[in-house]
Amino acid sequence: MRGINLLLAAALASLAALPLAARADAEAGKTKAVVCTACHGAMGNSTNPDYPVLAGQTARYLYLELRDFKAGRRTDPQMSPMAANLSPDDMHDLADYFAAQKPAPIAFNADPVKVDAGRKKSEEVLCTMCHLGGFTGQNEIPRVAGQQYQYIVKQLGDFRARRRTNDAGSMTSVTKTLSDADIENLANYVANLQ
Repeated sequence: MRGINLLLAAALASLAALPLAARADAEAGKTKAVVCTACHGAMGNSTNPDYPVLAGQTARYLYLELRDFKAGRRTDPQMSPMAANLSPDDMHDLADYFAAQKPAPIAFNADPVKVDAGRKKSEEVLCTMCHLGGFTGQNEIPRVAGQQYQYIVKQLGDFRARRRTNDAGSMTSVTKTLSDADIENLANYVANLQ
């Protein structure tokens, strides 16, 4: 019986340690994220429409994007050099840190007509099958709710034009039939979600 109790105590202790390890990674990420705030804002809450909000993003998505920037599967003149020297541990720490932050509402005045048209288009192309209801994201699928409008427009346009292809073709397939107006409407809708 004593052996079972010791085994049970060890198992519980290892389970209790898991949240501490996650916090340690996020804490390490906080230090490493200082340089990121120049573009992505305090705690990952970008106020610049050219740069995405990282706060509240899924850790898996953030890690994979950093890895893709480092490997050249995704390119950007600002991000590619920033990711070039990151180790896998750095990427995990940064991803854990930004995923643990609370996204702040963005400053965007959505056009109600475009928001409604964007909602209808999102239903038509089944956006929530991957991004989930509320566009909160899951695993390697990003949270796009409350994302910067200008950034959404650029990313949808990049997927449509095949300038961005690091998604196994899912977004390229969805965006190939979108018009410029559809992209504008979807961006109004998604940026308006909090």
